[in-house]
Amino acid sequence: MPNRYSDLFILYNHVVVEIYFPLVRNFVDEVHQKAGKAQGLRHFDRTVYWLKQLKPEADEALLIAAYAHDIERAYRDSTYNKIDKSEKGFQDKGHLIYHQETGAKIMSDFLIGIEAPVELIARVAMLISKHEIGGNPDQNLLKDADSVSFLETQVDHFVTEQVAVRGKEKVKEKFDWMYNRITSPNAEEVAKPWYHLALSKLGY
Repeated sequence: MPNRYSDLFILYNHVVVEIYFPLVRNFVDEVHQKAGKAQGLRHFDRTVYWLKQLKPEADEALLIAAYAHDIERAYRDSTYNKIDKSEKGFQDKGHLIYHQETGAKIMSDFLIGIEAPVELIARVAMLISKHEIGGNPDQNLLKDADSVSFLETQVDHFVTEQVAVRGKEKVKEKFDWMYNRITSPNAEEVAKPWYHLALSKLGY
C-alpha cells in the first residue's frame, strides 16, 4: 500500500536508510519515561548495539524491533500478575505470549500512525511477536541480542530489586533462561562472562 514515505524506504549501496527508527526511539523513550521505567532504556540501546554486532547489515525493521521489543512493559499496570501467579515465574508461557504479542500490537499501531510502509509494519510485528522464544533466523537474532544486552545491563536491577519481590531462585531461573535460550555461538561466547558474573552476584 503506497504512501508518502514509500519512496524513502530504500537501500543505497546496501546501507540502510533509517527513516522510522528515530521516530520509534523517541516514542519508546517518551512512554518509558512517563511510566517511570526509564531504567530500561540502556537495555534497548545495547540490544541495538549487539544486534549490529551479530548482523552488521541489519535492516531498519530489525533495529526498530531491537529498540522497541519490550514496549509492552511501559503499558503494564499494577494489576498485571501473570508472573506472580505462575510457578514458572518469568518463563510462564502466558506471560511470554502476552508480552510478545502485546508489544507487537503496540508497535504496529504506532507505525500505522506515522504512515510507515505496510511491509515494515508487518516485519517489525513479526520480529517482536517472537523475541522471547525465537523462531526464524531474524527472530533468533533479536532474541540473542536481547539476551546479551540483558546480561550486560539488567543484572544489578534484578539482584537489587527483583530478588526482594520474587526471591533469589526465581531470579536465578531468569538468568539461566536468558543465557540458555541463546542460539548463536558468537552471542553465547559474548554473554558467558556476564552470565557467570550474574550468578556470582546471586551467591551461586
